[in-house]
Amino acid sequence: MNWYVLYIKPRNEKKAALQLHELGVEVYCPLIMETHQWADRKKKVEVPLINSYIFVKLEEKDRNIVFECSGVIRYLFWLGKPAIVQDNEILILKKWLLNHSQAVEVSKLKPGEAYKVTSGYF
Repeated sequence: MNWYVLYIKPRNEKKAALQLHELGVEVYCPLIMETHQWADRKKKVEVPLINSYIFVKLEEKDRNIVFECSGVIRYLFWLGKPAIVQDNEILILKKWLLNHSQAVEVSKLKPGEAYKVTSGYF
């Protein structure tokens, strides 16, 4: 079985993941915690790490089952074929999220400016 990338309607990632799970599909929707502020309060909410994308693990022959779920638009393609994500890449993402479950702020870099990545996972 392979991990495939699904393109989902914006703001429907968690709902689509739940529906796919109920259909018996192994699904991974990486989530992080963000603090959202309204006029009267602040609240921590779980939001998708990658907007509009989730990962599903399926056999090639079962790929069409995902379209029974509302919110699924299409598969992500690479070189004319559905994009496949390796198991170890999903594991790296899961391990990284264990240590970085909060939103990561990225400062604006200028072209040519050096930046050092300090995480041991990459």
